[in-house]
Amino acid sequence: MEPLVALMRRYVVDYTNRHDTSVCAEIMEPDYALRMGPHLVAGRDDAYVPAAQAQFRQFPGLGLTVHEIVTNGDRLAMRFSEHGASSRHGGAVAVWGGLGLYRWNGTRLTENLVEQDYHARRVQLASGRPASAEPPALAPWDTPAVSADPAAEAAVREWIDAGLPGDAVRYDDGSAGPDLDDARTTVDDLFSAGDRVAFRLTRTGRYAGGLDGVERTGTDATLSLVGLVTVTGGRVTDGRVVRDRLGFARALAGART
Repeated sequence: MEPLVALMRRYVVDYTNRHDTSVCAEIMEPDYALRMGPHLVAGRDDAYVPAAQAQFRQFPGLGLTVHEIVTNGDRLAMRFSEHGASSRHGGAVAVWGGLGLYRWNGTRLTENLVEQDYHARRVQLASGRPASAEPPALAPWDTPAVSADPAAEAAVREWIDAGLPGDAVRYDDGSAGPDLDDARTTVDDLFSAGDRVAFRLTRTGRYAGGLDGVERTGTDATLSLVGLVTVTGGRVTDGRVVRDRLGFARALAGART
């Protein structure tokens, strides 16, 4: 088993799915940082663990299912779903997707750039109608490390520069929007494992609609997203992207027109 994959197995099986935050000291550095949307949770013991414990209190039976893992040995991308019943919503059940880009130092995890589709979770909890769960990866812990491919990375950078065109990539739960006019994109992180390329982007522009219940079109807005795509023949041909739609909507609600 690849060493970084073995570490992630402990992250999923021993820590997250058992709700055993004592494992964090064994698999994360003290200055471990999680970045989600505009938020930085910095410090394993004082910031990250309390946030995780709060999540486990809201979802006492929360589970994590792995859908994809890719790694080049130094970096790892994991696409997953979390699911459970919320104690704050009378036991209503939800399942929501996520995508994390992990960094380690050869021993323990140092950083995770992640997005989770909390917008989809909120919709499900409010309606009482959970979405269907995606099937799990059949052998995630047997994933081999694949060398980085600079050509694949260059193709994805070109696709990003062009505004992420085409319909080969699925966003979030498949819902449309939000749309941005005059969007500018910053690449916060990007790495590859063979023909698979993972990235984190920050997009800024003017909100052009597309998100149910969110008005204020024309307002300046920022959207964070994390993606994992496949490159074939120099083109992006498949992939998944998870966006911070909930944070985006909340920021717009508090924005001045």
